[in-house]
Amino acid sequence: MFANKKRNLFLVVTVILFSSFIIFNNEKKKRTLFFIGDSTVKNGRGDGSSNMWGWGDLMAPLFDTTKIKLENHALGGTSSRTFLTRGLWDKVLLKIQKGDFVIMQFGHNDSSPLDDTARARGTIKGVGDSAKEIYNPITKHKEVVHTYGWYLTKFTNEAKAKGATVFICSPIPRNDWKDGKLIRYNGTSYGLWAKETAETTGAYFIDLNSITADEYDTLGQEKVKPFFPNEHTHTSREGAAVNAASIVKGIKQLKKCELKKYLN
Repeated sequence: MFANKKRNLFLVVTVILFSSFIIFNNEKKKRTLFFIGDSTVKNGRGDGSSNMWGWGDLMAPLFDTTKIKLENHALGGTSSRTFLTRGLWDKVLLKIQKGDFVIMQFGHNDSSPLDDTARARGTIKGVGDSAKEIYNPITKHKEVVHTYGWYLTKFTNEAKAKGATVFICSPIPRNDWKDGKLIRYNGTSYGLWAKETAETTGAYFIDLNSITADEYDTLGQEKVKPFFPNEHTHTSREGAAVNAASIVKGIKQLKKCELKKYLN
């Protein structure tokens, strides 16, 4: 009888260990979708404080999370430059595995000054290899500042080198209207430079600015107004949900995009 109990206990332990191994192995094999960007992707701690949400925190219901993990590494206040210089990109890059996905959206803070005493986070306008050495009053060191496109190119090339698929988004539109239509920035400045960088690096491009602006136009200015409870950039949960849905719409429009199979 003692031998039977011992055998049964052995079988139970074996089943538990084997099940744990299967769960761990499946979790290890699961691909990861990383989001990087500014506060329009993740606002604060991502908990909707002050009724402001980033679209990255509302993506989980739109994906089959039994097959893919979602990690939002965006941080409010960052530009493409400071996401790099503050070491945030290096932390993401360490986690990227072959087969993973990276979606990035920067631009809202890149137009800031290069060397002001408040944040010193601006980038040189455009794409290409233009650079300028400045004294950074925040870090109290000299720093070479590059173009907006240069930073996006660096993120893209390094992620692709590790076997990831990369998506570059144009920045979400602000709540700025003219003659009953939302003002778009897809064909100029950061929207254009994001598209050009995607083309030169071979990344997918999601025209988040246009897709979202079209949706806002359909809803109308009065219905969109509550999406921006505090100012013209940061959205409520409802507004962030619209932006998240725009990401999914953009993914569905892409040809030969493997990420589609993970959508709900």
